[in-house]
Amino acid sequence: MLNKLARPISFFALGLAASASLAQAEDQYKIAWTIYAGTMPLGYAQDHGILQKWGQKYGFGLQAVQLNDYIEAQTQFAAGTFDGSVAITLDALTIPAASGVDTTVVLPMSTSAGSDGIVMRGKEVSLESIKGKRVNLVELSGSHYMLARALDSVGLSEQDITVVNTSDADIGSIFTDSSTEVVATWKPQLSQILNQFDDTSLVFDSSDIHGEIVDGLIVHTETLAREPNLGKALAGAWYETTAMLDPDHPEHTQFVQYMAEQLNTTAEDLNSQLATIEFFNAQEGLSYVTSDSFTVTMERIADFAFAHGLLGDGAPSADFIGIETGTGSVIGSEENVKLRFSTQWMQEIQP
Repeated sequence: MLNKLARPISFFALGLAASASLAQAEDQYKIAWTIYAGTMPLGYAQDHGILQKWGQKYGFGLQAVQLNDYIEAQTQFAAGTFDGSVAITLDALTIPAASGVDTTVVLPMSTSAGSDGIVMRGKEVSLESIKGKRVNLVELSGSHYMLARALDSVGLSEQDITVVNTSDADIGSIFTDSSTEVVATWKPQLSQILNQFDDTSLVFDSSDIHGEIVDGLIVHTETLAREPNLGKALAGAWYETTAMLDPDHPEHTQFVQYMAEQLNTTAEDLNSQLATIEFFNAQEGLSYVTSDSFTVTMERIADFAFAHGLLGDGAPSADFIGIETGTGSVIGSEENVKLRFSTQWMQEIQP
């Protein structure tokens, strides 16, 4: 029996239902990230509606999801749990790409210009005196790569030292152990060590290999092929937010306060961290991925990855995985390109 309160369904009601259905069907894209001064613009963009605004502009949902563990973020991206992630180029090669996941770097975000460093016990000691010593670091990380480059700069190799794998949670206080001789790490732990222990020297840092430890915003290549506007939305949100680093920007003070609070640090320490991070604007990012020095850097990174068994079981050489540069040229195998540095979205976002 028809309920007395029932009414014929109006076209208006049908329209509302259709709109709700479309809203529910809207594509949703999630980017994994972990806290570090160089990634805080992404957190700000999430918490202040900038990512959502750019996603809505192109008709999809866009969200940055903070994880506590950096490597977990990369493995979840490789597994397909996330559409994108923030990774240094070394890890983009050795985690998703080496797992067979076709990965595109939408844009290089920033380069470490002193945020990573090697600290030795003693005053006025030289890098050459590292020979024969134990070096505490997070094994196979950007710090490990930096150590390899530092050793090479003075005619040494990893065979001349002993690597001691140490978690990033422990490395900040490692010099409390009198047996600790050398540490390779990044800020804020690097600053903590140098400020807390007087009898130490910074003998090498990432400014000595400028442009080699770079954070990139990575996305599944097949996802970008299906929805190329995802790259444009990410680039637009990133560059809109990093523009706030300019002291003359009207939101600069709010942005800096947000970063200091999220990093649980003082404005002074935040400025120390930011002083050793160089953020790329779109034109700088374009120049970086199309430069001759970029090709040399990626060849070095591939060599390091192969030497440490990071290119997958059975990889016969450092050329096993193809890396497409911003010029379209390929480093390594043209038949197995799994890491791509695109210029498309940096070009499209230019004013």
